[in-house]
Amino acid sequence: MKYLSSLLLFFIPFLQLQAQYFNDGSEDFQMDDPITWEAAVEKENDSIFNLVFTANLEEGWHLYSQKEADIDIAPIPTSFSYNYEEENYELIEDTKEPDVAPIYDQVFEADIIYFEGEAVFTQQIKVQPGSNPKIVAEIYFSVCDDEKCLPPDTERFNISLQDNEITEGFTNLEISEKDKELTEALNINVSGMEKFAPEEKEEGNNFLNIFLLGFVGGLIALLTPCVFPMIPLTVSFFTKGAKNRKKGLVNAILYGVFIFAIYLLLSLPFHLLDSVNPEILNNISTNVTLNIVFFIIFIIFAFSFFGYYEITLPSSWSNKMDDKASSVGGIVGIFFMALTLALVSFSCTGPILGSLLGGSLTSDGGAMQLSMGMGGFGLALALPFALFALFPNWLNSLPKSGGWLNTVKVTLGFIELGLAFKFLSNADLVEHWGFLKREIFIGIWVLVGLGLMAYLFGLIRFPHDGPKKRISKARFGAGVVTFFFVLYLIPGLTNTSAANLKLLSGFPPPLFYSIYDKGTEAPLGLEAYKDWDKGLEAARQQNKPIILDFTGWACVNCRKMEEQVWSDPEVFDILNDEYVLISLYVDDRKELPEEAQFNYMKPQGGIKPIKTIGDKWATFQTLNFKNNSQPFYVLLDNEVDMLNEPVGYTPKASEYLAWLKEGLAKFQETSK
Repeated sequence: MKYLSSLLLFFIPFLQLQAQYFNDGSEDFQMDDPITWEAAVEKENDSIFNLVFTANLEEGWHLYSQKEADIDIAPIPTSFSYNYEEENYELIEDTKEPDVAPIYDQVFEADIIYFEGEAVFTQQIKVQPGSNPKIVAEIYFSVCDDEKCLPPDTERFNISLQDNEITEGFTNLEISEKDKELTEALNINVSGMEKFAPEEKEEGNNFLNIFLLGFVGGLIALLTPCVFPMIPLTVSFFTKGAKNRKKGLVNAILYGVFIFAIYLLLSLPFHLLDSVNPEILNNISTNVTLNIVFFIIFIIFAFSFFGYYEITLPSSWSNKMDDKASSVGGIVGIFFMALTLALVSFSCTGPILGSLLGGSLTSDGGAMQLSMGMGGFGLALALPFALFALFPNWLNSLPKSGGWLNTVKVTLGFIELGLAFKFLSNADLVEHWGFLKREIFIGIWVLVGLGLMAYLFGLIRFPHDGPKKRISKARFGAGVVTFFFVLYLIPGLTNTSAANLKLLSGFPPPLFYSIYDKGTEAPLGLEAYKDWDKGLEAARQQNKPIILDFTGWACVNCRKMEEQVWSDPEVFDILNDEYVLISLYVDDRKELPEEAQFNYMKPQGGIKPIKTIGDKWATFQTLNFKNNSQPFYVLLDNEVDMLNEPVGYTPKASEYLAWLKEGLAKFQETSK
């Protein structure tokens, strides 16, 4: 037990790191039109004709087969329909398509039949003698590239066999006053589109936050029994053992610099890993086995803090470093003294550093964030040695070592115990086991909090506690704080609006991962409006901003965003609490009521019949946002002003969260 995998704790900070994706998913205001159709007629004899439809696709785009794929979320198959108004011709078999083998589709992650470049479809017909049929052929289709799909569309050809004339589009349709009114109703007059252009995202603030978190962790580590007693001993050694005071000061400051450098150097190998394979850190953070291993290790460290056993690095390591420090003089000797401190204090500093950074790092900066956190931690440890060397009289003001140090260590043990379940929760969420739902997780924290409170009030004791004495004011105060923290946690066990626990956002499992039935038609149990007008009315009543979600039932990347990004606890909470979600499905084939159907005049010419819910919302998107891809997300205030630049597929949860926070901050600023 003594040497149990101690080195693993140096690597825990990387657990929550996620890889940087090369595509940021942002979308400009643009319309994709990657496919054109052509029609032709080939005559075999007086009664047999071939109708030939050719699809020309831009590079990278796919048109899908007429055969439906046998997967849960499948691409929209291409379909052909023909009129039979005059009943003077008949179809011979089905429309034939190119004979190609299934190919692995990166979007749908399955073997699917699709066509690239050019695809030719042929429909053979038999015409009754002496007739002159007017054939209307409609093609219903959708196209995708490797990232997104466009809403389904319909192409129509009017074919006159006798005159050998082919016209494209819905030429028999006209625009009435009703059509104009319903078209105008779709235009919501969005303002602010021209203000938003893609900008480089600054990461400096995020790095500073990680550095400060590491610094706070270092300050906490100073109060542990492994580190605190070393401060006066080490400073006295440098100030009294040197030939003169100036030399002692320089050596003490150099000692602090080396402590800082040692912790910083521990992160350097991961810069190499990050550059070789940017996804390796994401694989580490979501690896179920590693999360379980770290859960076990943190439990072991917690009971070590309770005093049931000691976990240290092998004594030969620290002895060897100490021998080198003694035998080698000058700067090299001081470096080995600093390394000795890092090794000897590991049993106290390792869990603190791992817990802090493991729960705080995000994907924005890759290994650079790790360096910032380690640097902050090392600086906090190093500063006392330099400052007390400069001002040795301050040593007299330090409290004496005693039982309070063990109280700090046991308290940290309870904190380690609570944080250990965060790693187990990570594994549970990734695998969807369902045994550590949100309320169970919070219940465990309540029990841990009650245990800490009982210890601080002297109701329970641990092996290294000294003789029972009167509880100090500081210890009593810490017990009171713990009591109020437990009170704060208790509503999280309920199925009420108070269960949110905003102050802990990101630590417990998300609200939807609950023992209570939170079933709903919206993703993850969120409340979502599927109609623009109803959603806008709700946003005005609640005085909240809007997140407009253009999605599709057959949109794989939409499901990935919901399952992998929206499920992030912080993202989920801000969507659930701060925004009104309006999800508009552009491929919904349910027909609109007859009075809501109309003909839409396209800006580039031609008429499009709006018959289904999907037709309406696809047109709504292109009309107002000059974009026709999914997923596509827009943040608006309840006066329909854009809050920031819209985005598309954004697989990094931290980046999507920053985008949501940016829009929320703008809304709060303007609503004042």
